[in-house]
Order: sequence, then structure tokens, then C-alpha cells
Amino acid sequence: MLKVWGRRNSLNVQKVMWLVGELNLSHEHIAAGGDFGKLDTPAYLAMNPHGRIPTIDDEGHAVWESHAILRYLAARYGKDRFWSDDAFERSNYERWMDWSATTLQPAFLNDVFWAFYRTPDAERDWSIINRGVEQSAKHFGLLDRWLQGKEHMLGESLSLADITTGALLFRYYGIEIERPSLPNVEAWYERLKARPAYREHVMVAFNDLYGKR
Repeated sequence: MLKVWGRRNSLNVQKVMWLVGELNLSHEHIAAGGDFGKLDTPAYLAMNPHGRIPTIDDEGHAVWESHAILRYLAARYGKDRFWSDDAFERSNYERWMDWSATTLQPAFLNDVFWAFYRTPDAERDWSIINRGVEQSAKHFGLLDRWLQGKEHMLGESLSLADITTGALLFRYYGIEIERPSLPNVEAWYERLKARPAYREHVMVAFNDLYGKR
């Protein structure tokens, strides 16, 4: 059986669990990281030398790094829905996966969610937070223009592009920051919230992370 290590309120774990849910894969979810610990044990480090989450074990094959895990699961279990053997077709969602990891996520998760939400009030650096809010608005504005006339990021069907980017929305719309009007992003978010796997694995309360580094 597929095993997934990580805490439910970790964004990167949520990406993996969302795809697991969409693929309806039988799995065992093992709480790890944060207050659950386990990441510095010899057994865990043998699977993931970085001691971070998420990590999966699929019949003895350990895979770490959330986007690598998504690619692995899609290639093995989701070829009809989430994976293409055609290099160019595959690049359509891989470009957005990389953009999410290298551009959008650092601006929002690092400079807003961590610097604002997870940092105690007295320790907040508002120059970083304001930069993150501004850059996040810019990146989501680009996404809003891209989504014009589309059900999902690559058209009518959910893809890995939606999973890596859409997982951020529950936090982006769940904390008290200034946001621009993003009608296409907001409509897309409503469609994602209608998906059972999104509601179960992404819409997980994170209030216990407030002010907690």
C-alpha cells in the first residue's frame, strides 16, 4: 500500500494528498513533521536524507519533494488523466508546476504566510510582508488573465498545474491581507472547492500555525 508521511496542514503534503484523493488511491497517511516529529529517525532519513515532508513509500520505492512525488504518482497511476508521454504536452503543466514552485510559492508562502501569519506580531518585518503581498498580487493577476475563458489552468480538465497552484488558494483567501479583484481566480477557486478531494485534503484548518514558526 502507498504510504504518505507528513502533517495534514502542510501545503506540500496537501498537494500530494489532493492528487492521491483525485486518483482514489488506497493509502496510509502517517503523521510526521512539526509536533509529530519522526523526521530525524534513522528509518525516515534512510528514505529522505533531507528529513523533510512529504515523503512517500510506494511498494518499497521512496520518493521525496512534493512536485517529484506528483510527477511519480501521475506517471504511475494517472496516465489517462494527469500524465502524458508526449514531451511537449507534458511541458504544458510542468511549466506551471515550476512557476508555482519558483515564483508564486516563494512570494506568498515565504514572504506572506510565513512572514505574516506564522510570525509573532512583535517579530514581523513589514518590508518583507508588503513585498510579498505586492508580488503575490502581481503573480495572481497574471494567473487571472491566463484563466480567462478556462475552466481550469489548461482547459476543461484538472491537471498537475491546478494542483500545484490551486493548493495555495485556501491560504491566500484565508488570511487577512489585501488582495486585488481576481474574478477568474475566484471562479476557479470555487470550482476547486466543489471537488471532494480538495475539500478533504486542502481545506484543512491551519489556525494552529498562527504565530508559530
